[in-house]
Amino acid sequence: MHLARYPRVRLAHLPTPLEPMPRLSAHLGGPQLWVKRDDCTGLSTGGNKTRKLEFLMADARRHEADMVITQGATQSNHARQTAAAAARLGLDCHILLENRTGRADRDYQDNGNVLLDRLHGASIERHEGGTDMVAALSRAAERFRTEGRRPYIIPGGGSNEIGALGYVNAALELLGQANDQGLRIDHVVHATGSAGTQAGLVTGLAGARTRIPVLGIGVRAPRKQQEENVLALAERTAEHLEIPGAVTAADVRANCDYVGGGYGVPTAGMQEAVSLAARLEGLLLDPVYSGKGMAGLIDLIRRGHFGDGENVVFLHTGGSAALFGYAVNLLDAESGG
Repeated sequence: MHLARYPRVRLAHLPTPLEPMPRLSAHLGGPQLWVKRDDCTGLSTGGNKTRKLEFLMADARRHEADMVITQGATQSNHARQTAAAAARLGLDCHILLENRTGRADRDYQDNGNVLLDRLHGASIERHEGGTDMVAALSRAAERFRTEGRRPYIIPGGGSNEIGALGYVNAALELLGQANDQGLRIDHVVHATGSAGTQAGLVTGLAGARTRIPVLGIGVRAPRKQQEENVLALAERTAEHLEIPGAVTAADVRANCDYVGGGYGVPTAGMQEAVSLAARLEGLLLDPVYSGKGMAGLIDLIRRGHFGDGENVVFLHTGGSAALFGYAVNLLDAESGG
């Protein structure tokens, strides 16, 4: 897996820290918890999408694009990081935002990630929940082409075999850090949505024959669909890396019991996870991805899913800017409302 063969622009602050979480570990009992701080990638408050954008933006340059277009939910971390990457590289950025939650309050619609999208100079196109966003993205690209532009389409979440290279690289980075620290990693856990992060991690760790299992805590799709999505993308990523067959269905595991009422809809578990991480570790999670991912991890620990003394690494995918779009939910939870 010689990633230097693939075009890349350097956008992220790497390597991101790998840190213990002693107070949360003591609070919960059971395994020793570690956090891989991909909230510290540096681009516009950081997050996991920056790793993917290093490869996607290089591909946009290779295609001589003069703009990028992408899509996501209203409070999309991916959209915010794409807008920031485009700004740094001098490209225009157009974002299609889907209101998957149906919320109309101003904080959700205009604060948090949406505020940062605008500050980075992106133009925004709004769509109702349930819109076929892939088709809408294609239509937007064609509209720009008729205007003489050269748009480069980045899929939602940056999740294709090019973007997933960012998390193949992250897997190798994590393995190097663990080796340097003498840390035996028994499990990696993270929030999984558009599949690119998990597909890249699985491809990197399985391709390196580490035998480290990756568990994705789903934030949107049912388990069967999520695992199928991750496996399909991991297989394409392995083929792109010229290591076909490196990933099997046994390497892909997702637990989608913590989605709650739907994508981006707050849950009591998410609210507890955000509060515990902030109060015990000074760590800011986000309400949509890392908050629900941590909620799943906490519940699984309480259920005895992990062995005492095992080392569990939680990959923090970032997204704290979205907290400001969910202030009313989080403040109500803190006050007992």
